[in-house]
Amino acid sequence: MFSFDKEQKTCTIGDFRVGGQPGENPPLLISSMFHNSDKILESRKERKFDKAKAKEYVLRQEELSEKTGIPAMVAMVATKVDEMKTYIDFLTSISDKPFGIDMWVQDQRLEAMKYIAELGLQDRVLYNSITPWDKDIPGQVTQLKEMGVKHAVVQVFDEQDQSPAGRVKSFRKMMAMIGEDTFETIMIDTSVMNLPAIGFSALATKMLKEEFGWPAGVAASNGTWMWKEARDLFGSDGFKAMDGAGQAAASLLWSDFLFTGPIVAMPRYLPAMASASLILSTLAYHERKELPSNENHPLYKLFGEFADTLKGA
Repeated sequence: MFSFDKEQKTCTIGDFRVGGQPGENPPLLISSMFHNSDKILESRKERKFDKAKAKEYVLRQEELSEKTGIPAMVAMVATKVDEMKTYIDFLTSISDKPFGIDMWVQDQRLEAMKYIAELGLQDRVLYNSITPWDKDIPGQVTQLKEMGVKHAVVQVFDEQDQSPAGRVKSFRKMMAMIGEDTFETIMIDTSVMNLPAIGFSALATKMLKEEFGWPAGVAASNGTWMWKEARDLFGSDGFKAMDGAGQAAASLLWSDFLFTGPIVAMPRYLPAMASASLILSTLAYHERKELPSNENHPLYKLFGEFADTLKGA
């Protein structure tokens, strides 16, 4: 259940590893900042935001990432190129970690990527993303290759077949246009539509890893945060419990990475994902008799004595 016959690719972005056999590496968490309704945004049009609070969130995420062994980066959301440039300049002034860009419109995304290439930051950036809805995928890929982009998210979805098999079919179509050797890292986003449909995306993740071996994962936040009624039904504590459980469950079900949603919630996600990763590491050990190869895994960070016991078993 937690092993694949197909050789699994482990990709490296900065000092983060993503992919591999289940339990080998903890999931890469990708939080978001400057999204709509983000309270640190003061004026998107005037590029104004609470820099002190933004810095606090980023450094707190990095502190907890180091403490738990769960890799975490922030993906910045913007609608215009100049806006994204402001965020990139800010983030790179306070952090040397990898980061992502999150822009919906292909042309704006490419222009932002050109700015990143001019800064020579291709090693650190996760291009998010190439999607089935983009108007010119081959042209986009050509430009990304020319810019030296190394790490990209490929989103998969089939409007006519929304089953797990439809997502696999979508990836085959996308890769026919992208090419297997174009990027060092391809991370497949299996498009979560709502909370219960995380199950479909998780199954698609499993099927994609079985067939292709690339890292695959989900935007669990699209299931948990989009369930607006949950706050009325359960209150704030109930919403947080639902959200944490949904994200942790998704991480157990073959996800190599998760788009978690707002960075402000990372202090609860990182311990939750550490718990899920610890459990997954022993499920995988039971099947393969292998402990995580990643020395930074939460098993070694948080339960080193138990890991030593398993090594000697």
